[in-house]
Amino acid sequence: MKDTLQKFMFENGPVRGELVEMSETWRQVQSRQDYPLAVRILLGEMLSAAALLSANLKFNGAIVMQIHGDGPVRLLVVECDADLRLRATAKLTPDAIIADDDDLAQLVHAHGNGRFVITLDPKDKLPGQQPYQGIVPLDGNSIATVIENYMLRSEQLDTKLWLAADPQVARGLLLQKLPVEGGTDMASGHANDLETWNRSVVLASTLKNAELLSTDIRTLMHRLFWEETIRIFEPKHPSFHCSCTREKVGNMLKMLGQPEIESMLEELGNVSVNCDFCGQQYGFDKVDCTQLFSADSLAEMLIPASDIKH
Repeated sequence: MKDTLQKFMFENGPVRGELVEMSETWRQVQSRQDYPLAVRILLGEMLSAAALLSANLKFNGAIVMQIHGDGPVRLLVVECDADLRLRATAKLTPDAIIADDDDLAQLVHAHGNGRFVITLDPKDKLPGQQPYQGIVPLDGNSIATVIENYMLRSEQLDTKLWLAADPQVARGLLLQKLPVEGGTDMASGHANDLETWNRSVVLASTLKNAELLSTDIRTLMHRLFWEETIRIFEPKHPSFHCSCTREKVGNMLKMLGQPEIESMLEELGNVSVNCDFCGQQYGFDKVDCTQLFSADSLAEMLIPASDIKH
């Protein structure tokens, strides 16, 4: 069965929802690295959250979600593009000792210096256009709460998330209160809309972690919202995909500069780079590295035909 993201809308109020379930995509992520159970759970929850948020973006690009930690986990990264192609990775301290039941605060916010970062990176950037990036302190004791607080502060959108992951599956539910036409606040003059939002949150809040992990999308939607009138959209299908290429790695090496690369070659004989997301190894020997920099040198030496005077 394909991994699935199902979008839906409440007909009697401006509330939208999404449910996601990923087993194959999540298996692919886990097969690349061997993380402790507590780290896998956090990464799986972030994977679900990234898919849920990305499905509502109206631009051709990627959402990159990062948690920078000051505990045994230094970095959690999940990336999801407009086609719901995902990849994820984590970086731990070399001496990390992590118990199965360690929570978010213990893993990434041990000294109160954790940060949450969301980057929106357009695929086809206009000249001079930079990715949008929002950076906030970690505010909450779960991935869901951190993202809810971020969305309310940065995007002014009431958002509720229920996330769960284990080694077999990553699942999530998102509810979002949409702004009404003209930007009018729902609480003033839109009692019915506010009632729909409050009711949907109360219903979803009955969902337990074990139930979310063990129940398929169709059953879960019926169980939670069977009394509501809901419009269901065509499902989407998340998948694992890593965008690393030899060309991108080569460009990264060129950014280090020729003296640095020559020093590495002298010490190691070759330069080897592993992709943190998929584990793919890229090797560059002396000839490869010479070509990286000679290509730029040759380009600088060439005179464009338009500059030749007759």
